[in-house]
Amino acid sequence: MILLDTHIWLWLLHNPEQLSASAQIAIAKAEPQNGLLVSAISIWEIAVKSSIGKLTLPLPIDQWYELAKDHSGIVIENLSPIDAIASTQLPDVFHKDPADRILVAIARRYQIPIITCDAKILNYPFVTTIW
Repeated sequence: MILLDTHIWLWLLHNPEQLSASAQIAIAKAEPQNGLLVSAISIWEIAVKSSIGKLTLPLPIDQWYELAKDHSGIVIENLSPIDAIASTQLPDVFHKDPADRILVAIARRYQIPIITCDAKILNYPFVTTIW
């Protein structure tokens, strides 16, 4: 299983050409076997950005979500209190974005990589990343 950062999920759905070759290979390998994990925090991020006009979706958010959640072997990970707590106790220094902290906590709990191009996550040595 692989965790998708929010932008990676959006790219997979709408602009797959933006994915790196490594990300495309990892996604292709993960889909039929274990699926691709997307956190509920990513859905929240997308909904917030859509509601304030920073992200344009092809459909209203509720309709978009109904289609997006069933694409490409996606498994939606509910927000867990364990991950919420762990996100506040990450080792060393990590930036303050709450969504990124939750994603890192999920990846660490499951011991799975995150596909991302976010430099702050890529440079954090306490999580495995793919880009």
